[in-house]
Amino acid sequence: MKKLKLGIPKGSLESSTIELFRRAGWQISYDSRSYFPEIDDEEISCALVRAQEMSRYVEDGTLDLGLTGRDWIIENESDITVVEDLVYSRASVKQARWVLVVREDSSIQSIEDMEGKKISTELVNFTRKYFKERGINVHIEFSWGATEAKVVEGLVDAIVEVTETGSTLRANKLKIIHELMTTNTQLIANNEAWSDPWKKRKIMQIQTLLNGSLLAVGKVVLKLNVSKENLGRVMLLLPSLKAPTVSGLYNEEWFAVETVVDKSIVRELIPILQEAGAEGIIEYCLNKVI
Repeated sequence: MKKLKLGIPKGSLESSTIELFRRAGWQISYDSRSYFPEIDDEEISCALVRAQEMSRYVEDGTLDLGLTGRDWIIENESDITVVEDLVYSRASVKQARWVLVVREDSSIQSIEDMEGKKISTELVNFTRKYFKERGINVHIEFSWGATEAKVVEGLVDAIVEVTETGSTLRANKLKIIHELMTTNTQLIANNEAWSDPWKKRKIMQIQTLLNGSLLAVGKVVLKLNVSKENLGRVMLLLPSLKAPTVSGLYNEEWFAVETVVDKSIVRELIPILQEAGAEGIIEYCLNKVI
């Protein structure tokens, strides 16, 4: 039997990736000592791989498919197929930023002030190229971890680090002076695997369901009943992906209405709908929107 070799990013994206697959319909399980998770699909085998290395393993065919950041694909200059942008992170659905960071009391105010300075980062190749293209001479060293501490302690003049909100940087009395790039998770495939009809079909199945799961994040379904007299008022209040679904009830003077809305507005929306005449309001979560 053919199998698709899937790479799951180990580290900060690990739990959110496994949760995304769960919402998409796949159960992935493993213990803390295993690098080869079990998945309830006999056509897929899994391996846990650091996001920083994922694109290299996909490029050389060790893996057929994987999830990693756009940043690490650029860093490794990998020749792979980007199947889909999956904009999610360890905490939420958003993009992360690679930024140039200095201490709050630093005299460095702009990227031009970095001439002759020392930078620590995990993203060495990209950072070196970025500064070279702008004609700014800097010394760049690879960071094996605890990158923020290096600039806090004055071991380097600045760091290039990834952040989502910047709150950790601010808590350590650091400031962002320049943004180098934005990044998000991407579903990537080996070029030969993408050319194989069976593997491509399986990859596209995964792509469709993962994307559907992401589209459902933060959305719920509202169902309600409303009289013919109040239907117009209620319809004016209801947001939806396209248009609410309206169907007649056994009592011809009443209708059932169903719509998809952002979860964040529900607590304000339900009381307004009640005032407009809606009854029997039900809210339930979504796993996928396809």
